[in-house]
Amino acid sequence: MAFDYIVVGAGSAGCVLANRLTEDPNRTVLLLEAGGEDDADELHVPAAFSTLFKTRYDWNYETVEQKQLGRRRAYWPRAKVLGGCSSMNAMIYIRGNRADYDGWGDGWTFDDVLPYFVKAERNSRLGGPLHGTDGPLHVEDRRYTHELSHAWVDAAVSWGLKPTDDFNGATQEGAGLYQVTCRNGRRWSAADAYLRPALERPNLTVRTHALAERVVFDGTRAVGVAYRRRGVSEVEHADAEVILAGGAVNSPQLLMLSGVGPAEHLREHGVEVVAHLPEVGENLHDHPAAPVLWRTRGTTDLVNLATTTGLLRWKLTGRGPLASNVGEAGAFYAVGDGLPDMQFHVAPTLFYDNGLREPTVTGFTIGATLVAPRSRGRLRLRSADPAWRPEIDPGYYDDPADLDVMTRAVRDATAIGARAPLARYLDAPHAPASHTLSDEDLAEHVRSMTQTLYHPVGTCAIGTVVDPSLRVQGVEGLRVVDASVMPVVPRGNTNAPTIMVAEKAADLVTS
Repeated sequence: MAFDYIVVGAGSAGCVLANRLTEDPNRTVLLLEAGGEDDADELHVPAAFSTLFKTRYDWNYETVEQKQLGRRRAYWPRAKVLGGCSSMNAMIYIRGNRADYDGWGDGWTFDDVLPYFVKAERNSRLGGPLHGTDGPLHVEDRRYTHELSHAWVDAAVSWGLKPTDDFNGATQEGAGLYQVTCRNGRRWSAADAYLRPALERPNLTVRTHALAERVVFDGTRAVGVAYRRRGVSEVEHADAEVILAGGAVNSPQLLMLSGVGPAEHLREHGVEVVAHLPEVGENLHDHPAAPVLWRTRGTTDLVNLATTTGLLRWKLTGRGPLASNVGEAGAFYAVGDGLPDMQFHVAPTLFYDNGLREPTVTGFTIGATLVAPRSRGRLRLRSADPAWRPEIDPGYYDDPADLDVMTRAVRDATAIGARAPLARYLDAPHAPASHTLSDEDLAEHVRSMTQTLYHPVGTCAIGTVVDPSLRVQGVEGLRVVDASVMPVVPRGNTNAPTIMVAEKAADLVTS
């Protein structure tokens, strides 16, 4: 049978599209997902998100060698499961700065997109006009916050930041506790919010373990998707549109595998060119993060609190340390003049190397995150085989200004750590080993400890790859709807903006 729409990728954007497009019973939708069901306990326990890294729920990507990181390859977790990265992220609900959307294109200013943020949101504390209270995406104040996170907020205010209880309010700047996409202390992914309520609709078909291999074209019109499921190749056809929702890595990869991209590069891999679109895969950028770590005294550590008793408490009540999202508190501020270019993520444990190293001492982390990076990289094919991972090059710190901002922010983080009431809990520096380092030594710390903050965007950007209606230029019947269409990464965590993009896209598709 032919479907009206085929959506490739059941991540944050794909789940939204599956729900909104099937609200009309006369539309049929096929949703393809390379991963499986979101059935593991760890997917629903907020504090357990990093335990999913490098498991069957993860694409387990890595970058090419980054010359500014000492030729190190950076690990990039990307979820391969229903709900996508909303099933594996730290659940922080941030929209970004209203100025972020000014350059997105016609119809994408903050005033244009705010109604879609509000439509999606069901906030347990905050209301209109800036917040929604009856949308499908539950947003709440976290049901557990460690004493160190409260102490950090007080110290940051003492250092000079203003306090805030709403990073998505009239202004973004300030220090405070993050709200999270949870419901009663449990992760509330896009699969929970959007996909599960739509599963009973007869006009929605979901196929998991389905790796998309290429978009099928009739001339320059997309008419279907070829995919492999459990070792068997299949093709399904779409009468209206094919919509790619695989994210900033998978969507440009699939475009290029399908013959849409830089023609010379495609021919190098033996891919027949359907449309020469040189900007596919360009403009890749991400939020790099570097931690400042302390050993602690006179307090507890989130890792040590993750006990069997704590798990039972969480299962019965949705409360206790396992209801923590680890990155409990933070701030936005401008290291230089102008709009915020720095975000802090604060954790009551030692969180570094993507949380893959279990701490051996009790500790505390301030993660400095560059939210206005100037550096740009790109994504390219390594093979015409869809199972091969693409070549990922975010170009971390290729623009020297990025490293300068990060180095200055690390020094600011150490200064906040010296303030009361936080200072009495911080026993000694863990990394860097001293807080009296030169700028050059601090920069080396940043280079050696930088990791992704899991926010890649830009590889199918509005204005160069897709038009403001998210249609792929040079072909027909094909759109991209995910974080890859963002021309510039928002200042903050990208899950809420991705859901907003899909909410708006659903109106664009059906209007």
